Amino acid sequence: MEDLVFCGLNLGAWVTIVTVLVMFLTLLFTKLREDVAFLGVIAILILTGVLDTKEALGGFSSGSVVTIGVLFVVIAGLVHTGVLQWIVRYLLGTPKNYPTAIVRLMLPVAVMSSVLSNTTVVALFVGIVKVWAKKLHTVPSKLLIPLSYASGLGGICTLIGTPPNLIISGLYATDTGEHLNIFVTTIPGLACLFVGILSIIALRKLLPERRSADESFEQTADYTVEMLVPADCRHIGQTIKEAGLDAIEGGKLIEIVRFDHEVISPVPADEFLMGGDRLVFSGRVDEILRLHKSFGLVNADHPVFSINELDKKRRLRTAYIMQGCELVGKRISDTTIEHDHRFTLVAVARQGERIKESPRDIELKVGDTLLIECPPGSKNAEIMRGLQFFDGSSIIPNIGGKTIVSSLIMIAMIVLSSLEVMPLLQSAMLAAIAMLVFRCCTPTQAMKAIDWNILMIFAGSVVIGTAIQNTGIAEVMAGGMMNLCSDNPLLVMSMMCLAATFLTEFISNTAAGAIFYPIVYQAAVSMGVNPLPFIISLMIAVSCSFATPIGSPTHMLVYGPGGYRFGDFLKIGLWMNIIILAVNLLIVNLIYPL
Repeated sequence: MEDLVFCGLNLGAWVTIVTVLVMFLTLLFTKLREDVAFLGVIAILILTGVLDTKEALGGFSSGSVVTIGVLFVVIAGLVHTGVLQWIVRYLLGTPKNYPTAIVRLMLPVAVMSSVLSNTTVVALFVGIVKVWAKKLHTVPSKLLIPLSYASGLGGICTLIGTPPNLIISGLYATDTGEHLNIFVTTIPGLACLFVGILSIIALRKLLPERRSADESFEQTADYTVEMLVPADCRHIGQTIKEAGLDAIEGGKLIEIVRFDHEVISPVPADEFLMGGDRLVFSGRVDEILRLHKSFGLVNADHPVFSINELDKKRRLRTAYIMQGCELVGKRISDTTIEHDHRFTLVAVARQGERIKESPRDIELKVGDTLLIECPPGSKNAEIMRGLQFFDGSSIIPNIGGKTIVSSLIMIAMIVLSSLEVMPLLQSAMLAAIAMLVFRCCTPTQAMKAIDWNILMIFAGSVVIGTAIQNTGIAEVMAGGMMNLCSDNPLLVMSMMCLAATFLTEFISNTAAGAIFYPIVYQAAVSMGVNPLPFIISLMIAVSCSFATPIGSPTHMLVYGPGGYRFGDFLKIGLWMNIIILAVNLLIVNLIYPL
């Protein structure tokens, strides 16, 4: 592959470029899972000979990737001992105005996100913020975007706050032999956080006032519920009027779907009920669900069964569809998902508005809000990966001796690493072992806490970075950037960070960091300047994606609960991108001179 050269790049380099571009397009325009896409890239790079087997599998043994996996266990210990829940429940208070509320919300979220998984922190805060918004007499949409932004801004303040920082610092250590301190990004990160909070307050009029999707399950005619007429229903053969279904309290019968898929809508009062009919109601969920008992109806999740099988202890839960969920693009009626995962889809809302179709016939999308009826004791992981639940029970603290123990373990891990008593990987491993020894979490809980899909993405990102560096792409692109910017280091840094910020709006920030690292590092070395400020500015740039809901998993976490639309992030996010990019470049160059 090295013999054929075109535009300064050999065949291996062009194979890498085409493969990465195809991966981007695949992730943008298809529903293929990210981890599968990255695994495909690794396979192509091996099969084409761009990387040998050792290089291609090096990402899985990368210290930064192993560190991320170990930190999942540490976080599991904090979650299961109630540390995070206690902080969320008692930290917010009752501020008197919106600016104070933003500060009271964003600061603790940022502090927690600097040492913990951003998605874990945001997931814990979403439920309480929705309740908090009512106390403040505002809508959740005014607070949930700032919540997501705070988690991203907090994550850049330490190496362990966000995965790209760990990946980039690991690559930097490989190239230079220098292990960065856990707080190397703290000062520029805090500057970005401070300016970010002020910017949210100044730009608050750009935050939309949207109805929360949850509200659609509380107000009449803003959701649909589907029920089934079982074979033993006493009302079979009666008209809708005779059965009393023409005037039910809190709702209305809007559609009947026959067993042969005939749809009757609107429903006349003299229409006869038949066994197997699917009745679609619009109204208040709590009132309509009483039809289980008063009319002998059952949930339409399977063929006709007797109402006697209904478990009266089943409970209602609200869930939001995340990116990568297997429900995306599917209709519940076309699958066996309800039966397989032991839940029943009761109602669907999208962007806070009622979907008038039958809920089981709706093609589900990312960000949809689902009202699900689950058996007692069911756990999120048992229901489905890609559904994010927000239960009141998740924010009830379970304080005890283990709460203090897990907190001390976390603090010890940070102190040992920051004082360079031992590298971060070793201190994280020690903390994970301590969590298990002191029973802050069980081995089963620890293993379930590890997100293997995410680790696959991180490992794939490292492999892509290796390919970009080994094939000479980084050197050629760095040279082109220097020529374009007349070898001006500050201008080169600015262009690199701008490009990285743009790219991370559409792909994983970890992937963006791994792709740009070799280019940025090579540019700094070629110009004979200190590469550290280039690396730190890149860490911040790839984690500051504010303009699209797909730019960060935390944005998708708040997308459904806030009832947002795609453009809502764009209106305020573009300004945030520009502001934080400027602060990033200014502070990094003041602290770490070129």
